[in-house]
Amino acid sequence: MSGSLLSGSGWSGVLAAVAIAWPAANAAAEPLIIESWRNDDLVIWQDQIIPAFNAQHPDIEVVFAPSAPAEYNAALNAKLEAGTAGDLITCRPFDASLALFVAGHLESLNGLAGLENFSDVAKSAWVTDDGSTVFCLPMASVIHGFIYNKEAFEELGLSEPTTVSEFNAVLDALKEDGSYAPISMGTADQWESATMGFQNIGPNYWNGEAGRLALISGDGHLTDAAYVDAFKALAAWKPYLPRGFEAQSYPDSQNLFSLGRAAIYPAGSWDISVFNSQAFFEMGAFPPPVPAGQDTCYISDHTDIALAVNATSTQKAAARTFLEWMTTAEFADIYSNALPGFFSLSNHSVTLEDPLANDFLSWRGECESTIRNSYQILSRGEPNLENQLWNVSAQVINGTLTPEQAAAEAQAGLANWYPPQQ
Repeated sequence: MSGSLLSGSGWSGVLAAVAIAWPAANAAAEPLIIESWRNDDLVIWQDQIIPAFNAQHPDIEVVFAPSAPAEYNAALNAKLEAGTAGDLITCRPFDASLALFVAGHLESLNGLAGLENFSDVAKSAWVTDDGSTVFCLPMASVIHGFIYNKEAFEELGLSEPTTVSEFNAVLDALKEDGSYAPISMGTADQWESATMGFQNIGPNYWNGEAGRLALISGDGHLTDAAYVDAFKALAAWKPYLPRGFEAQSYPDSQNLFSLGRAAIYPAGSWDISVFNSQAFFEMGAFPPPVPAGQDTCYISDHTDIALAVNATSTQKAAARTFLEWMTTAEFADIYSNALPGFFSLSNHSVTLEDPLANDFLSWRGECESTIRNSYQILSRGEPNLENQLWNVSAQVINGTLTPEQAAAEAQAGLANWYPPQQ
């Protein structure tokens, strides 16, 4: 009888074993936590992305735990300093994430299986200045171009323009007809003038990455003919903008187009979902028209969002497994289709269900990709080049600065603090 009972010393041994085993079992059951500012994506992560991952890795629980966008940076920094941040950190492009890596908060991803599926342009927003270390896995970009009202084009017998001269001819035809504002854009918010104007058409003038990298090295200058010509092309839009465009905000521009009162919208692909829900007409899209005599086209395929491993995570192996899955064609397909207008940055071929998003994505096979030229390194000082381009682009369109004056002002601002441009 007594042989079937544990003595006091026997119970002590069992309890000690349980005490040792419990933390290990509990730790193993802890989920991977993803920090993000994209709280509008919560349902997509819960219903599509995480279940697809768990189909292959059922033993790894993943929880998407976003913060409000405006609070994300401050909340994340506080959590990182306190050691309470999640295992995977959603990265904004360029300097904000670079600062987290330099401070030791993010792991190097060099050697991650699947990282070879991303080009240097795709990784450029999340790599050290010397190009030696990638610290966030690229997720998605947004692409610039033009969305147009197909019904308006068909009504007037217009075709998608491929060259600047063809683009100008389309604008002239629309202006002469008078039924539509040729271009829906305003200058009140300024950023629209630079982002959907200057940075949209500009890469065709400064030859994409070659021109962008030349500004960083100091071999190119904002007073070069390429930039003056880009400003000249932007200034030429003024006669085709809606009446009172100087007071027109970004939401005003969206509304004017979605209501069918404007024929062409200088776009970021993030606008696709808005127009899909609001516009009552069929839409098409075309890439930035190329100048006369130019064979190569360039698009702004701008890096937007990425994911990193928290350097203090206790589940780094599981976190890297999740990132490795994110390098696959499966993730690229799910993410790009769930969020039309946000395109996977991997080299995988993705077929999109949304026809307008598919138009934008197809340009990657036709044109060379670059990113906005003010984002990497060149906006770290004062005046900030990005903000300065907002201002001078709006003034060029308004006619208060000539293209030459705008280029000179931007160059002087950059030379004020950036040694390679001095």
